[in-house]
Amino acid sequence: VQLQASGGGLVQAGGSLRLSCAASGRTASNYGMGWFRQAPGKEREFVAGVTKSSGSTKYADSVKGRFTISRDRAKNTIYLQMNSLKPEDTAVYFCAASRAIDPPRNKQLYDFWGQGTLVTVSS
Repeated sequence: VQLQASGGGLVQAGGSLRLSCAASGRTASNYGMGWFRQAPGKEREFVAGVTKSSGSTKYADSVKGRFTISRDRAKNTIYLQMNSLKPEDTAVYFCAASRAIDPPRNKQLYDFWGQGTLVTVSS
């Protein structure tokens, strides 16, 4: 499975961005998908996940109510709609694919990773 993330950029605090992650490969639709982020000098952390059926989503407490993960199975693409952005959301955002039925919060349990897209939120 190959993953290509896009949509990052510079935005002011309170603004919005939508990230996309296009998946390719015959079995891409069989994977649960997640978004992670990594700020400078920090560990990569879980942001949001969606099951392969799109029936269930989960979020980190820090983004709950502001970010929404969704999946377009026909396009093999997942999205992360980010609203009410804060300077602390500044990070490189990565999409990842997991064979687990319920996308885990543990980054070690993901099998494939995209290259990352930078989100910068100015105050």
